[in-house]
Amino acid sequence: MREKRSFSPPAVGGSSLLVIFAVLCLTVFAMLSLATVQADRRTSDAAADAVQAYYQADCRAEEILAQLRAGAVPDGVTLSDGVYSYACTVSDTQELQVQVRVNGADYTVLQWQEVYTGDWTPDDHLRVWDGDTPQ
Repeated sequence: MREKRSFSPPAVGGSSLLVIFAVLCLTVFAMLSLATVQADRRTSDAAADAVQAYYQADCRAEEILAQLRAGAVPDGVTLSDGVYSYACTVSDTQELQVQVRVNGADYTVLQWQEVYTGDWTPDDHLRVWDGDTPQ
């Protein structure tokens, strides 16, 4: 006669839960790392574009300065009291403003500055305490 053997499933409950938890944690960390890398890439691309735009404007300003030193006055350059002034666009909201005094072969740069030219509107919807007590 055959003996009846009882079948008991292997005890994997605790270890299975631990493995599932570890896999979920690693998946969440991987997704967070991917999101961080994408944000860093967007930031670095924007910074590289800004630097490239600035140096293109700087190159145009140097070309205009070379023309001024050669004795030619290009379009867009104004002369006031011996000072040549001009601006080169960097972006929609910034420009490189230059003021140069040219004396023959010598020149003096008075201003070589990137300036914000966009519209600025202050955010004044927040009520701030001015120090007076209400009466």
